[in-house]
Amino acid sequence: MTLTILYFAAVRDLVGVAEETLAVPLGVSTIDDLSRHLRAIHPSLEGRLEYVRFARNEAFASGSDVIVSGDVIALIPPVAGG
Repeated sequence: MTLTILYFAAVRDLVGVAEETLAVPLGVSTIDDLSRHLRAIHPSLEGRLEYVRFARNEAFASGSDVIVSGDVIALIPPVAGG
């Protein structure tokens, strides 16, 4: 399965790219699975994804949401402002 992963703000800084096309292994079928996989391939994300929101195809996603090939997944960290 191939996904497009978009990284925003601090997550982009940790990974070093704004976007990547990622072929994920069998067994990665939910947002939670993908989160674990991303931490494995990008060690800089370890301990950093607990507060990050995931979006699947421009809609916020929960950990149990199923992902399919061709999905666009965005990682959106918390934002502060005033």
